Amino acid sequence: MNTTTLTSNPRHLILALVAAGAVGATGAGLITGHQARALTPTAPIVAQTPAAPGGALPSFAQITAQNGPAVVNISVTGSTKTAMASDEDDDEGQPAARQRRGPQIDPNDPFYEFFRQFGFPGAGAQGQPNVPTHGQGSGFIVSPDGLVLTNAHVVKGASDVTVKLTDRREFRAKVLGADPKTDVAVLKIDAKDLPTVRLGSTRDLQVGEWVLAIGSPFGFENSVTAGVVSAKGRSLPDDSLVPFIQTDVAVNPGNSGGPLFNARGEVVGINSQIYSRSGGYQGVSFSIPIELAAKIKDQIVATGKVRHAQLGVAVQEVNQAFAESFALDKPEGALVASVSKGSPADKAGLQAGDVIRQVDGQPIVASGDLPAWVGQAQPGQQARLSVWRQGKPLELTATLGDSSDKASKQARNDDAVGKGQLGLSLRPLDPEERREVGVSEGLVIEQARGPAAAAGVQPGDVLLAINGAPARNIDQVRTAMAKAGKSVALLIERDGNKIFVPVRLG
Repeated sequence: MNTTTLTSNPRHLILALVAAGAVGATGAGLITGHQARALTPTAPIVAQTPAAPGGALPSFAQITAQNGPAVVNISVTGSTKTAMASDEDDDEGQPAARQRRGPQIDPNDPFYEFFRQFGFPGAGAQGQPNVPTHGQGSGFIVSPDGLVLTNAHVVKGASDVTVKLTDRREFRAKVLGADPKTDVAVLKIDAKDLPTVRLGSTRDLQVGEWVLAIGSPFGFENSVTAGVVSAKGRSLPDDSLVPFIQTDVAVNPGNSGGPLFNARGEVVGINSQIYSRSGGYQGVSFSIPIELAAKIKDQIVATGKVRHAQLGVAVQEVNQAFAESFALDKPEGALVASVSKGSPADKAGLQAGDVIRQVDGQPIVASGDLPAWVGQAQPGQQARLSVWRQGKPLELTATLGDSSDKASKQARNDDAVGKGQLGLSLRPLDPEERREVGVSEGLVIEQARGPAAAAGVQPGDVLLAINGAPARNIDQVRTAMAKAGKSVALLIERDGNKIFVPVRLG
């Protein structure tokens, strides 16, 4: 998949990975969001905990006693960049001497990456010397010979990983593999006859059902929190391949990688992310379904790596205005914004403006349902697409490609909504956004990377023109970029103001 676009304002909320001081993410990697990533048990454990009858609370104490010993604390060490004072001004135009007098952000702070990303004084900048870092997360044992599941962001960039059991034994762990696209990692410790968890199924999980998390928030090992399932199959605006379980279970830095249990004491998810205005827990947390984690685990154990399928489209939400203009009976589906040349979607005949409504008979309600489905498929698998085109239904079949294929990557770079040397991911404004922003034309900037990000271009900005040439559609952007020299001037609309941003091209 390429970019998956949604349509609400990208500047209001924050999506946070929740690993206290996780190496690489330095605790909690944060990104702005728009609106809100079967193992066979091999050791016998005590009898299954029955669900509580009549809506009564399940026995949290019994679930914890049975499964707590199989939940582990994960400590990681590595290195990160930190700021050093000099006599020169920093990137924000702040004298370094003033920065020395101001508060300094501890690189181990769980929100250090947030402060660094948004230029807060005292947060380290890239290009500075490395300093040691330490972080913590959670995990759970899935085989008695020492296989442990956790989040990929917990062990990202780690040079040393230590797993601590509830009996206080510690083991140095080997990272067998990690998949950033689904945020799943598999560790191996050298031990035998270990306690294990029992794994359940999200198919049987119901919205409103009680669930329980065990982990190490802020380093407090084997802490227990409980809540209910808020939603299933939730897609997030980070190009995620995961149909998340949403809950109101309290999840904080250090809970990352820990298990989410149902009322029968079975693991149904891996706690992964929170959604918040502040960066801290505010009642919304997300877990990776255990079936998806099992598929990733099996690939890692077998080959040491993970293959993901690719369709080759950029999609966006279908709102009521789109539904009315396309003569849809309801605002559901994934609107195809662009199709990569030579991709499986292109070969299948998909076109920009198509609305994908079903894949292999599975309804696509929100646009994020499509990348979640493709993310769980395998390269080479055929996908039957139910498409709505110009007021009529259409059936297409695509043979999914491999997202790691070099040709696919090249197609994305050339055709994925302006991601070339400028570093922008773009999509058209929908009618409601035109009214809100007060412009009749332009392209919403979904992501900014490379030269554009370095120049200060932000997600949510509206691109109006490049070097004076209008940017009404992607083809005009490509034409303007083909004529560009070493730099371009972007006309941007931001918060009601039009500004020019000079960008030196890479």
